[in-house]
Amino acid sequence: MEELKIGKREGSKFGTERAKELLARLGNPDKKLKIIHVAGSNGKGSVCAMLTDILIACGKRTGTLTSPAVFCYGEQFCIDGLPAAEEVFSRHMSEAISLASDMPDKPSRFEYEVCAAIKMFADEGCEYCVLECGLGGLYDATNAVGAKCAAIITSISPEHTDVLGDSIMDICRHKGGIINKCPSIVPANLPAEAADYFAARSSIIAGRDIKILSRSPQGTTFLYNGREYRIKLFGIEQAYNAALAIECAHMLGIPDGAVQRGLEMAELRGRVQTVSEGGRTYILDGAHNPAAFAPLIERLEFEKGPKTLIFACLSDKRVGECAAILGPHFEQILLVAAPGPRAMDIAAEREAFSAFANVRQCEDIPSALEQAANDTIVACGSFTILKEVANWIEQRQ
Repeated sequence: MEELKIGKREGSKFGTERAKELLARLGNPDKKLKIIHVAGSNGKGSVCAMLTDILIACGKRTGTLTSPAVFCYGEQFCIDGLPAAEEVFSRHMSEAISLASDMPDKPSRFEYEVCAAIKMFADEGCEYCVLECGLGGLYDATNAVGAKCAAIITSISPEHTDVLGDSIMDICRHKGGIINKCPSIVPANLPAEAADYFAARSSIIAGRDIKILSRSPQGTTFLYNGREYRIKLFGIEQAYNAALAIECAHMLGIPDGAVQRGLEMAELRGRVQTVSEGGRTYILDGAHNPAAFAPLIERLEFEKGPKTLIFACLSDKRVGECAAILGPHFEQILLVAAPGPRAMDIAAEREAFSAFANVRQCEDIPSALEQAANDTIVACGSFTILKEVANWIEQRQ
């Protein structure tokens, strides 16, 4: 699906007023859907993937809106787990643009996409909408929707501090802003301050008694509330994400058999994703803040021998902390600039990794992949580089 051309977007717009007005002009399609709203510092995509497959396993027609696009534009707007037909989404996007033509304060691209997707889900007969926040929660365009059947907060850690604030409580207020006259679910492994905040809001706590039974590169099996579940998504953190999906599904009356089948089906490309090619193991991970790297580090325990890191990040990321976490696990570190105007200056990346040996700056992703000296190669730091990495590997298969 090709991205519609609606003019250059300068930065982001925060606040829900434009999206609320556009939804009203579209006939308030959000009122026709059972909306599950998902916010959090990390884990949003994983929880959305799990919930989507659980609902599909139960026979519920489901629309899923996630962001940003990683491998193709249309993956952000799925119906029953598949990207919507290009002509269908394009028609709804065109309608949204047309109806907003006389709005004095024009919506941003993201606001158009959110409203068009919700209208499409309603028109295509979806019962449920799994809706991922773009940034924060309180002032995010997705929070323009009306009644929700559940709000899920996946995690709390410092991110986008220039917008959301420097403290854990600031982050909580933004993420928790999606809890609006609806039940809410949060994980048991939140920081103490955040746990107190959501306990005061009577949130359901998920994952208190998780017991990991086994884990391998093929997935994780765990025991929760006396039942055994298996997920393909890798890492102990993913078991907590699964607990959020389980609690939400049970609250909605989804039978546990459908929950188990859905969790076993759920996959998420670009999140500790393993690709084998030419005797090498490539691990693609869109993690881009310090707290998000735990599953990747856990995954590396299963790979023997020296490893190569290909790293790029955006200018608003805490690159020093990322380097401190990642650096000790790699014998070769190749730095590239992320694509687009938000890329961190390569000199700042070099400074962040200066404590480690065998660090080299590369011209671009193909150059870095060609220079990788080891049989385990990890590409991470930003979702923006994963498509090019995946394409390079595919061309060699």
